[in-house]
Amino acid sequence: MAQSLIFQSEVKSLAETAVLAEQLSDLLRPGDVIALSGTLGAGKTAFVRALVRALAREEIDVPSPTYNLLLTYDFDDFCLYHYDLYRLEAPEEAFELDIDEAFDSGVSVIEWPDRLGHYLPEDHLRIEITAEDAGNSEARLFSFYGDDPWRRRLGDIAEQQNA
Repeated sequence: MAQSLIFQSEVKSLAETAVLAEQLSDLLRPGDVIALSGTLGAGKTAFVRALVRALAREEIDVPSPTYNLLLTYDFDDFCLYHYDLYRLEAPEEAFELDIDEAFDSGVSVIEWPDRLGHYLPEDHLRIEITAEDAGNSEARLFSFYGDDPWRRRLGDIAEQQNA
């Protein structure tokens, strides 16, 4: 299935990023794959931090998985696998991180998803994060891309963003 732009959201602060992450957290279910794209410092880890905290319903420590490549968070309905694949040298190395298990039964949130090559599932949700305003270090543009099932699931969020 072809991915197309579902909606865009301009946020001006980390608090607004957290609201967007919380809205997405309510829609997640086992088998979901979220691919986060953006340059270094774009806010990928900040978004995941807000997403995990929304799922945990508390301010827990959510470090970057840059050095160990994977951190996991257990919730009632699923395990969230937070991958940072920046240091991956070959796509096949992801299988050493149980990525196939994550794709089957968990929710996978992947920073630097391009490092997976053709192993990235076609039905993933892609979120591109772009720094927006040089005068506001927290301003970001979030662009959500996906197939028709993701478009339906994100419909309420998209409507709120367009209102």
